[in-house]
Amino acid sequence: MQIDEYRKLAALEDRMWYFCALHRRFYFWLCRGLPPGAASILDAGCGTGGLIKRFGARHRHWRLTGLDNGSLACALAAERTNAEIVTGSITALPFGDGEFDAVVSGDVVCQVADAAEALRECARCVRPGGLVLVNVQAFMWLWSYHDETCETRHRYTRPELEGLFRTAGLAVEFASYANGLSLPLIAARRKLFRPARPTSDVRHYPAAIEAGFALLARLEFEGMRRGWRLPLGSSVFAVGRKPPAFSSRVPSLGR
Repeated sequence: MQIDEYRKLAALEDRMWYFCALHRRFYFWLCRGLPPGAASILDAGCGTGGLIKRFGARHRHWRLTGLDNGSLACALAAERTNAEIVTGSITALPFGDGEFDAVVSGDVVCQVADAAEALRECARCVRPGGLVLVNVQAFMWLWSYHDETCETRHRYTRPELEGLFRTAGLAVEFASYANGLSLPLIAARRKLFRPARPTSDVRHYPAAIEAGFALLARLEFEGMRRGWRLPLGSSVFAVGRKPPAFSSRVPSLGR
């Protein structure tokens, strides 16, 4: 990701509708899928630490670790959180086998050349019975200036992401497109009404626009938490579980 994008991310991710919705999805499925109490969680590709900051404020029993390959991102994440922040690549995680109860990765797997290796590394670092949660950008037909600025390498379909999970030895417990209700507006912005000086769509928007997108995201989440799977969206979200050594210790998310 470009340097300027990290600075924008740090300034906006605590309140922009997109990140609030993304972090809410991660938090819900972690709380649903992990045993109660203490847990160790890695944010693989933590950026400037927004997800870690939100999790730390809501769940004191979680030990949170962040990793990013950008030195500026790591510095900003360290300033904004109390978590351990490590510089490294998602395709070569500098952690031991089974070190974490869960690994989450938001919009990073779509930025690496070897996504299959990234998923294998996430699976390696999670304990037996642990969770891997991934969000990526969806549909190559939606490719735009946003992807060029964010250095996206590939936009995925749901079957593609599910295939990466299975190749890594993870059982897919939930997978859905996300940001489906807002997809027509996102597509119109990126395909029909391109900005004159395009960067990414991570930017400050008028309050009415933020409120509208936030409402759509909330309505969508209420369906998703009941197990609904959206047929379309600008993102793909998936939850996988590493085969457990002792299945009685870990609850199932259900279908």
